[in-house]
Amino acid sequence: MARFSLISLLLAIIAAPLAAQVAVPGVAVPRVGEVLGQVGELAGNTLDRTAQDARELARNRVQRIDRLVRSNRATIERDARGAPARRGELLLVDAQTDALLAASRAGFGIIETIELEELGMRVTRLRIPSGRDLDEAEKDLADLVPDAIFAPDNLHFLAGDAVPLGLMSAASSGAGASVAVGMIDGAPGKSVRVAAIRGFAEGAPYPSNHGSAVASLLASEHAGPIRVADVYGTDKAGGNALAIARGLGWLVGEGSRVVTISLVGPRNPLLERAIASARRRGVIVVAAVGNDGPAAPPAYPASYEGVVAVTAVDGKRRALIEAGRALHLDYAAPGADIRAIDAKGKRIRVRGTSFAAPLVAARLARALHSGDNWRSALDREAEDLGSKGADPVFGRGLLCGSCTGR
Repeated sequence: MARFSLISLLLAIIAAPLAAQVAVPGVAVPRVGEVLGQVGELAGNTLDRTAQDARELARNRVQRIDRLVRSNRATIERDARGAPARRGELLLVDAQTDALLAASRAGFGIIETIELEELGMRVTRLRIPSGRDLDEAEKDLADLVPDAIFAPDNLHFLAGDAVPLGLMSAASSGAGASVAVGMIDGAPGKSVRVAAIRGFAEGAPYPSNHGSAVASLLASEHAGPIRVADVYGTDKAGGNALAIARGLGWLVGEGSRVVTISLVGPRNPLLERAIASARRRGVIVVAAVGNDGPAAPPAYPASYEGVVAVTAVDGKRRALIEAGRALHLDYAAPGADIRAIDAKGKRIRVRGTSFAAPLVAARLARALHSGDNWRSALDREAEDLGSKGADPVFGRGLLCGSCTGR
């Protein structure tokens, strides 16, 4: 039985070179509503401070994940890579009858089979055998059905912080267009008007500060319809891969041409296939790179092929010290010194790559509506920062540089 030591994980992070992507699995923050942390006041960006802060962010990340798992043992456990996932379940993708029979004979129970018709996929939830941990069950299933595609139901977490400022109206000033944009997050509150909300988790839809902030920023730059898939609700294991895939399928079926996701997690075969399927149907997915710093593992879904990966800058156009990394980087947008709306309709300060992603999504929707090649249109707008040309800090440049939010 595999055991994961917090001390050994921390030592692995501390020992790794700063420029490397540390091979420690996991994700950004415990759950919806919790404050990301202790990075909002960081200002300097010198090399020494960057290295120190990056290592501290990596330590904090591992500690948060450890607390999350220990506090929710009834619903969450670690998978074979040490990443948090829904306890006691594995997900089989497009499973053949012989694979299901083999799994059943080995003690795996079929909970349900879900048809994601909009994505052309079928997902079977398997209950792992009694007495087996998730990491053990993954190895067992790989031996039983080596050709099958399966995944833990990994959790994905929010990538932003918010501080109340006061009350304001949520009326949209969007300069966007009629292209429909989908959002996968928590649900916005009533003060942020959207075209539709649908829940894909226990207790969903349930208003969240993060979902409200992301939706309000999207609405501030986009006048077209916005649909929200709430993948958190009140579920302690919310934000899981299956919920995100189901939400994505709904948004695709409703006609969203752009989908923005301000969540991060580990690479997951189910979600990777779902996003690839959406892309084949002409949907463009935009995702934040997360706030665990440059020493964190690559962020997903931002790192999946073809996803538009977004980082963030502050009001002085400096890269956020806590910004994570993806396997590729497309654009930067404001993610600090901007304002949004929380679940109660209050103005809040926000900070994090979460809040840059919807601004890029709005710009992309505008380009699609105009009939332009969206990549060419965004590249023309992008302001080159840092090294000349595309670089690993700002990507292809800064979009929406004058955007300040609501």
